[in-house]
Amino acid sequence: MAKTWLVTGGAGFIGSNFVRQSLALLDVQIINLDKLTYAGNLESLDDVMGDPNHVFVRGSIEDRVLIAELLNKYRPTAVINLAAESHVDRSIDGPADFVQTNIVGTFELLEAVRAYYINLQDHERESFRFLHVSTDEVFGSLGSEGYFTEESRYAPNSPYSASKAASDHLVRAYHHTYGLPAVTTNCSNNYGPYQFPEKLIPLMILNALEGKELPVYGDGRNIRDWLYVEDHCRAIWLVLSHGKPGQVYNIGGNNEKSNLEVVHTVCDILDQLQPRGDGLSYREQIRFVTDRPGHDFRYAIDAGKIRRELGWVPRENFESGLVKTVQWYLNNRQWCDRVLDGSYRRERLGLSVK
Repeated sequence: MAKTWLVTGGAGFIGSNFVRQSLALLDVQIINLDKLTYAGNLESLDDVMGDPNHVFVRGSIEDRVLIAELLNKYRPTAVINLAAESHVDRSIDGPADFVQTNIVGTFELLEAVRAYYINLQDHERESFRFLHVSTDEVFGSLGSEGYFTEESRYAPNSPYSASKAASDHLVRAYHHTYGLPAVTTNCSNNYGPYQFPEKLIPLMILNALEGKELPVYGDGRNIRDWLYVEDHCRAIWLVLSHGKPGQVYNIGGNNEKSNLEVVHTVCDILDQLQPRGDGLSYREQIRFVTDRPGHDFRYAIDAGKIRRELGWVPRENFESGLVKTVQWYLNNRQWCDRVLDGSYRRERLGLSVK
């Protein structure tokens, strides 16, 4: 008999990839709850909307009554929380949405799940899991050396990372206080198909193809660890099936790159796959712009724990994953046009510091 999972945020970037991969490769029924904000799009789920094992429900994790109804109707064996406001620049312009969704929403979700969990039969409680997907940004900024581990001190520096840190602490508290079998994952920067074009890599791809400037913050030396989204989905499966309740698992791609290196690599791949008509490189379109306020210098994940305990390692290196990503955007320009519905036109965000 197929397992049933309640996935929140399943129409977003990571969520839609997770839903699609799970349905294709696992024997699972997915109840997909998504609010369908600007970054959550049914366009990203076109190929699974007719799947009998996929039930889509439009709604928010802030709606405790709705979540309780879904839990009691479908009786899931796991809840995977991917619902979040996730863009740092937007959190600078409007932090209230991040507090509401990431903190209040996580609280409402936890309360609904706690009520469901305590009424499960003993054998059901033993197998039930609540998996909370978070970010390495909760740890703050690294210097030129060292790595974030599961024991790293939280030091968030943006409204986004602060809201995610708060949600992480709530999940931890519900495990220790109420015995909820919760697990948290903290991942590095994801990239891949179906990512909303406000994020660095798809923004650079689309701007390059349209002959627009490629804005690089500051001097471009800020460093991130990059994780191909399908590798991240595989890691979530392993944590769900073999992770220990109360534990935290860092998921990183072991691909540290400066922002300028990322943009250069995107340009070089485009030069090969779809050259400019004038024979010049897309690198000619790079422009350095005013840095983001409070821009963390470096993130780097030590993923040794999930490798040692669960046997996970990423399958893609940065170059192989990025070639797949660029090719996907070249092949799916219509998806990009449809998700850019007028509310976002790739303008600069995150400058309104007052």
